Amino acid sequence: MVNTTSQSNHLTEAEATSQKITTVLGAGAWGSTLAAVAERSDHHVRLWSRRSGESLKSVIEDAEIILSAVSMKGVTSIIDQVKEIGIPEHTIIVTATKGLDSETTHTPSQLWKEAFPDHPVVVLSGPNLAKEIQQNLPAATVMASEDEAAAESAQAMFACETFRVYINNDPIGTELGGTLKNVIAIAAGVCDGLDLGTNAKAGLLTRALPEMIRVGTSLGASSETFFGLSGLGDLLATCDSPLSRNYQVGYGLAQGKSLEDILEHLEGTAEGVNTTQVLVRLARKEGIPVPISAQVYRLLRGKSTAQQAVQALMARELKAEFDDDLFDD
Repeated sequence: MVNTTSQSNHLTEAEATSQKITTVLGAGAWGSTLAAVAERSDHHVRLWSRRSGESLKSVIEDAEIILSAVSMKGVTSIIDQVKEIGIPEHTIIVTATKGLDSETTHTPSQLWKEAFPDHPVVVLSGPNLAKEIQQNLPAATVMASEDEAAAESAQAMFACETFRVYINNDPIGTELGGTLKNVIAIAAGVCDGLDLGTNAKAGLLTRALPEMIRVGTSLGASSETFFGLSGLGDLLATCDSPLSRNYQVGYGLAQGKSLEDILEHLEGTAEGVNTTQVLVRLARKEGIPVPISAQVYRLLRGKSTAQQAVQALMARELKAEFDDDLFDD
């Protein structure tokens, strides 16, 4: 059973030799879900949050895998705490956070790698709606790392009958697929909130994918990754489900609700709101065309209405569907 603050986080010597230890940092919906998945795979799991009775040191000092599932705004803080404590040299770091750091524009895995250059860092991302996984419905995800052995270790730790895990060697692409689709999910929520129909939504998602690829390849990702589970797969799942918090944000804005009111009543964090701000700033700096994300940005900032955002996208200059240069929007 997953350890909580009321249970001991320490194993006997016999238990330690028979079970590998995974520590999940962040006891929100996503962290709790991933802890339960690892527990189904018959591993010893510790679930920790800043409100836990156990100290952070006690839950990470002998962990084989440390999985971070904290929100984007908490990533730098938890990295600083873990770095101050120190971790065993064999420990693998897995990050399951989707977002961009507002100060550096870096992804979570880049932040972890900068802090722990001698440790393998693995990215977990895919079409994984937490509530469905909690119901033990089948799902698939990706563990991505430049260290193949580390990715395989994480794969074995989390794979079970209802959670199929693949690996690849493109962590930045895998991470950006899961991060950028949150911005598009807001746009998809707007599309459904305005009742624009299936044609409009299909057009939106089809044009969103090359926009994601433009950003990803500019930052060093492989374009192929975006056609996999963490790109297209996550895009489809998030943009077509009311369970998605980012989708809920867009849907609410389309119905005339204020962003403040939507976020106040939201169950959890809609990472796409912060990601949009950082993405647009990054795209401007790097000269990357992001027309859909730019309209989401204007909507979130109150500079346009949902209807005006749709009109702006429909009125853009006519062009060929496929360009030789992916960066030419």
